[in-house]
Amino acid sequence: MLLLAFVLAGRGLGVSGAVAYAVAYAVGMRGAAGDDGGSAAGTGTWLLVEVAGLLVGGALSAAAAGRWRGAVERGAATGARARLLTALGGGVLMGVGARLARGCTSGQALTGGAQLSAGGWTFMLALFAGAYLVAFLGPRRLRRQLA
Repeated sequence: MLLLAFVLAGRGLGVSGAVAYAVAYAVGMRGAAGDDGGSAAGTGTWLLVEVAGLLVGGALSAAAAGRWRGAVERGAATGARARLLTALGGGVLMGVGARLARGCTSGQALTGGAQLSAGGWTFMLALFAGAYLVAFLGPRRLRRQLA
């Protein structure tokens, strides 16, 4: 998919800028979020098309697999409320981190890594190290605090 994005669109993958672009566009600051002059191939337009494709593709995949239902996926020892709160908190932290790092996980790790960017590879290694650390230290403490 990444190679196809480079070949067809001339850009890699990454979606964190889509929200910034949509907000900037909505308040009349088109050029502030990375749109290159309002062309159909502009960065902001590409991001919005990419995110729309993710949503439509995810919905079609869920429907085709028979998984289109309202449910909270969670472990046996985790309540629905705790699962939703941790998912929301993780999403907010990832969003803030993506804006601070000037790129999301897919933009930094996948696209940056494919371009052999030192920052992309550093991010990928730090991401996995942090995930392993949280997986090792976090679950018991989180369950006690959120239960």
